[in-house]
Amino acid sequence: MHIHPFAALRPAPELAARTAALPYDVVDLEEARRAVGAEPLSFLGVDVPGLWVADGGDPDGEEACALAARRFAGQVEEGVYRQDGEPTFYVYREQDGGRSQTGLVACVAVDDFVAGAVRRHENTRREKELGRVRHIRALSAQTGPVFLAYRADAQGAGRVAAAVETVCAGEPLYDFTDAQGVRNTVWRVDDRHLRGELADAASEIPGAYIADGHHRAASAVRVAMERREGSGAMAGRDAPAGSEAASDTVMAVLFPADGLDLLSYNRVVADRAGLGAEELVDAVGAAGFEVAPVDAADAAPTEPGTFGMCCGGAWYRLTPSPALAAETAAADAADALDVAVLQDRVLGPVLGIADPRQDPRLDFVGGNRGTTELERLAGEGGVAFVCHPTSMDELMAVADEGRLMPPKSTWFEPKLRSGLFFHRI
Repeated sequence: MHIHPFAALRPAPELAARTAALPYDVVDLEEARRAVGAEPLSFLGVDVPGLWVADGGDPDGEEACALAARRFAGQVEEGVYRQDGEPTFYVYREQDGGRSQTGLVACVAVDDFVAGAVRRHENTRREKELGRVRHIRALSAQTGPVFLAYRADAQGAGRVAAAVETVCAGEPLYDFTDAQGVRNTVWRVDDRHLRGELADAASEIPGAYIADGHHRAASAVRVAMERREGSGAMAGRDAPAGSEAASDTVMAVLFPADGLDLLSYNRVVADRAGLGAEELVDAVGAAGFEVAPVDAADAAPTEPGTFGMCCGGAWYRLTPSPALAAETAAADAADALDVAVLQDRVLGPVLGIADPRQDPRLDFVGGNRGTTELERLAGEGGVAFVCHPTSMDELMAVADEGRLMPPKSTWFEPKLRSGLFFHRI
């Protein structure tokens, strides 16, 4: 894998806690509006361009992105963000209760994405991808890092871990707790020897996996291809001798996979396809599950293959029959995923969700929101399903097969914050 140092545009130390924000794709427009109203420097004011267009306007269109870019340029001019002078790497740690993840912030060669050294596990939606393309073009910057994971036992991974540990023994650039209670700590790699060690060690790692940020990655690659085609060669801001042009790299945070925490990504269907509550319970049983009533507090599955279901205000535990369990065990990695089994056995044939990417009846709810919220969303006429979290081993196995997961199969916590690093291209 080919990584490059970069000179980040980043917030002034005293303002980092104010600019840091959740990624644009985990908040809706109203949530972003409230966040920016409470904190005008929140990067959501730039990352969610739809805030600045009139009702009915395209929230990701050229006009919206131009307005967001103007806001960003004004903040840079006011000194909210400062440009580092020398290309380097950074280390980013997030701590949330008992969870902690520490990653290397670097720019990864676009060609690693194109060639498959960086592997994906889900499709992107064209319109959503183009919205981010317009955002990158308008700002001439990548503003949200792609969340990458690599195998902790891969060649070179131990050397990266040792170098990162050395960096973390130094004084951080930032150390603050954000509005969601997540402690964010950032170090800059000022030692040139350590920079060289990190780049050399990472070059031994054969590949990485997109854990989160498929649309950010795809849009950055698309912009790079546009610039190559437009110039006949690599284009973008000047880069140090021997390195790739800025637009030919993708800003990312690279984590060892064994240090990441995945939560469930749950499903809510707005209606029961004309079935009464008891009829749905019977249909799910006929689909290959043993259905047993449980208390809401015990609804979350504790082992793979099982599900919680909320229907008509009551909760049930779904356990696969021996035949279904045997069938799943014999399936390949993609078809054996719990979210795939739920789609193939229940959401599709029982509830009529033929296309989970497009069906407006289906909603996806992150596991950080709890069963009480799922019950509220299901209401009297809908149905909610709690899934067991997809594991990193499952994610990597599916990607290694060259297969794709169903949409919204993984939910990582904590989310990488935006507003801390920008890669100007």
